[in-house]
Amino acid sequence: MIAFPNIDPTAFNIFGIAIQWYGIAYAIGLLLGLFYSKYLIKNNNIKKEFFDDLILWITLGIIFGGRLGYVVFYDLSFYIKNLSLVFLDIRKGGMSFHGGLLGVITSTYIFCKIKKLHFLKFMDIISCAAPIGIFLGRITNFINSELWGKTTSLPWGVVFPNGGLTPRHPTQIYEAFLEGIVLFLILNYFYRKKYFIEGYCASIFLILYGVFRVLIEFIRVPDDHIGYLLGNFLTNGILLSLPMILLGCIIFFKVNDKYRKNIKK
Repeated sequence: MIAFPNIDPTAFNIFGIAIQWYGIAYAIGLLLGLFYSKYLIKNNNIKKEFFDDLILWITLGIIFGGRLGYVVFYDLSFYIKNLSLVFLDIRKGGMSFHGGLLGVITSTYIFCKIKKLHFLKFMDIISCAAPIGIFLGRITNFINSELWGKTTSLPWGVVFPNGGLTPRHPTQIYEAFLEGIVLFLILNYFYRKKYFIEGYCASIFLILYGVFRVLIEFIRVPDDHIGYLLGNFLTNGILLSLPMILLGCIIFFKVNDKYRKNIKK
């Protein structure tokens, strides 16, 4: 059993404004993702300057997509009655990974259309860098003592201050490991091998993140105001992850089939 370290979610204050660890994680994740994306494009005919422009689009996609995703997917009835809080209340929490993902996909697609660039090629690079931010985000979930798991008797169970006196699965750490470290290593291995197949790594990202998220959802406690959607196993996280897996499989088979046909020509 491990006692929760009880870290203050506020890292520090500047002129009376509380700077949260969550915001710091977002900022560092975006910067590290930008630097790493520039490193990856050495094998592609992509100018590094494009990512300097794209990072603003991605940031907006994460913020607006993540917030609107939370509003629509997790608490629509409340925000319909309190429209003014959709963005005014954002500092109190409430961001959806799946919404942020849709925001990044949409903003990158628009950017590539405007610049006449290869959308899937950019999504491959973004997918390889994304686990960096996901890892930092899950660590921040642990710091904030949120999104913890079901009770456990395992020696690494954590007693969270807002989770009762019984040790629980530190699912934030599980996700940081699977969706951050493991996903990063797998994607970057395949990128070195398959970078010339546009959409290959993007499809693997969708499939593996979705699979990892579904697995964790079985031991993670669902949101109090939503609970289980069916029985004691179907959660909102599972429901949102299944389309990711399906879309990833469709893209994977399509891009591989297209590559094989081009090779035969």
